Amino acid sequence: MTDSPVFVSESESAALVDDDLALAAAREAFLATAHGSTFPVVIGSSSTPGTRFTLKSGSAGDLVGVKIGSFWPDNTDLPRHSSTIVLLDPATGRLKAVVEAAAANAYRTAAADTLAVRTLARDDSRTLTVIGTGHQALHEARAVSRVRPIDRVLVVGRRADAARRFAADVTAATGLPAEAVDTRTGVAEADVLVTATTAREPLFDASWVRPGTHISAMGVDGPGKQELPAGIYDRAKLFCDLPEQSTTIGEFQHAPSAAPVALGAVLAGAAPGRTSPEDVTVFDSSGFALQDLTLAAALLHRRTAPGGTE
Repeated sequence: MTDSPVFVSESESAALVDDDLALAAAREAFLATAHGSTFPVVIGSSSTPGTRFTLKSGSAGDLVGVKIGSFWPDNTDLPRHSSTIVLLDPATGRLKAVVEAAAANAYRTAAADTLAVRTLARDDSRTLTVIGTGHQALHEARAVSRVRPIDRVLVVGRRADAARRFAADVTAATGLPAEAVDTRTGVAEADVLVTATTAREPLFDASWVRPGTHISAMGVDGPGKQELPAGIYDRAKLFCDLPEQSTTIGEFQHAPSAAPVALGAVLAGAAPGRTSPEDVTVFDSSGFALQDLTLAAALLHRRTAPGGTE
């Protein structure tokens, strides 16, 4: 007789997750890319126009499973985005756990950005610019400001009113002064530049980026999406989560000759990161299954630990 599969609801995982848990899980996932396995991403849709779901699967050690991320734009009483992680028993292939993790997924994505900034950005980085004013962008601003001495946040948005509201939200969440600015000012003054949008064309001109800037491109996870100008590639050091995925569905699909370095290799000391204060560094995050599997395992562990919800 086998144990029944565990189910963790959205409300429960949202109560369990925090920045420290997500960051530790992300580090484990990036280091696991050296010996784990990830498989091609499957992108699908329902019969309703505009819907989209992705399946990202992988395995590492005793973690085996898949993350299903969905986007249903016409949802009104329900969130448009959802994330469900399915863990399998590595010995039998039977269902081990199902974890609803839409809120936790935002922490997971921001944790990858935190790792990249902590690894690649200059130690004296003080100005953070965020392009994008959505839910994920706020998580990015909050997470990045934890690992560098950020003392101001510049916000760039398509609409001035949304950018001003988002700047107020950043200040409320981080205690840092934040202001809405035009795109050129935001890019030119950034020490750390984070893009978190659904763009399908470059958001800025490469010539606006000053030496020493670190860029985290967080929004591209499918064919045709694009946030960065192609001109940045000739003057930047390129890093990503998974090179083969980044050049297929990530930001570097627009740099077909690029040879980005896996961030996990830098974390493991197997590859160099920033080597000069003048380097422009770019990190592309398209997201990979091991991030979700390690996150689910961490949530399950916390759930059963003393003080957890079980």
